[in-house]
This record gives sequence, structure tokens and C-alpha cells, in this order.
Amino acid sequence: MAVRREVLGDAHVNRAAATSDLTTDFQNFITRYAWGEVWTRPGLDRRSRSMITLTALIAHGHWTELELHLHAALRNGLSRAEIAEVILQTAVYCGVPAANHAFAIADGVLKEDR
Repeated sequence: MAVRREVLGDAHVNRAAATSDLTTDFQNFITRYAWGEVWTRPGLDRRSRSMITLTALIAHGHWTELELHLHAALRNGLSRAEIAEVILQTAVYCGVPAANHAFAIADGVLKEDR
């Protein structure tokens, strides 16, 4: 939970933790698996994990999660220029329309996080 809070921020985690009978098991699962098992592994730093996550979210069109992880990428030390490079890289491998949409989302997030 500590890593999840450090990467995503307290506000998001508090909202997500407001579980219902339907979502409790899922929230416990992602906290244990994604944040306890994967994000804490020593093989990659958080900056690298953020770059990979941004790419995967763009590739699959997970736009709401992309917005969340753009904020996380900034918290993990990525610069605006590095985020732009990641999105530009996705244009080649994920498609120009996906990168175009990702740039629009990133533009909003980066203006908000100044």
C-alpha cells in the first residue's frame, strides 16, 4: 500500500479504497499483486516502470488510467520532455491515432501539474 500511495498519490488511493462488496476483493488483489509484487521488484526503477506503464496504457487505449499514470510518472521523476518522448515512441509501435490521443491527455495533465 505504501508504494501504491507513493506512485498514485493519497487522493486516488483513498478514492479507490472506498470499496463496496463488489470491489473489495479486486482492490485487495491489485494492491497485493501490482503494488506489492511487481512495482516493488528490484529489477527496474520506478521511472522505468512508469515509462513501460504509459506505453502499455496507450497501446491498449486505457485513457483514464493513462491520465492517472501521467501524474504518477511526474511523481516518479519523469520530465515533461521524457513523457513526450515516450508518447512519440508509441506513435511508431502503437499507432499515430493512439499517440495523438495520448498527447491530448498528457497536455491537459501537464498543464494541470505545473
